[in-house]
Amino acid sequence: MRVIVKGKNVDVTDTLQRYAEKKVDKLEKYFHNLKEARVTQSTQKGWHIVEVTLEGDGITLRGEERSTDMYTSIDQVVEKLETQIKRFKGKLLERAHPGQPPKEHIIDSPPEQPEVEPAPLPQIVRTKSFMMKPMPAEEAAIQMEMVNHDFYVFLNSDTEHINVIYKREDGNYGLIEPEV
Repeated sequence: MRVIVKGKNVDVTDTLQRYAEKKVDKLEKYFHNLKEARVTQSTQKGWHIVEVTLEGDGITLRGEERSTDMYTSIDQVVEKLETQIKRFKGKLLERAHPGQPPKEHIIDSPPEQPEVEPAPLPQIVRTKSFMMKPMPAEEAAIQMEMVNHDFYVFLNSDTEHINVIYKREDGNYGLIEPEV
């Protein structure tokens, strides 16, 4: 597995890089073919933020944690991803991916750990339909604020694609644009 460690508004020391690589390497035991792990370390208003994205076995997992110490943030995000993997283990095993190894080899629990009962997955309990009027992203942000939601699905008048605008933890907005 290739581990890419980079910094955003922070210089990543060799010690921090080695520590992150060592911790993220532990997650490889849950996958048959983990291709890449991207670790982004940043600081913001006194917080040390670590974001990890794992790609392999036809899935992508992402986790982010923040604390007052970069090492603690690394530990917490790896623990969070490990919990996610265990929680969704059953669901991931059910997914069929063309060209992937047989289902029983997609994610393997290490033999030395006891089997963890997967938590029940949330279910879709409501479906909502609504008309979409084309609008720019700025108008969608205003609409989102007016309905007091954390996200808003809209038809982007600039690209003519369905987009999602969402409120970020830092108070700014994020825009999700599909690649067709």
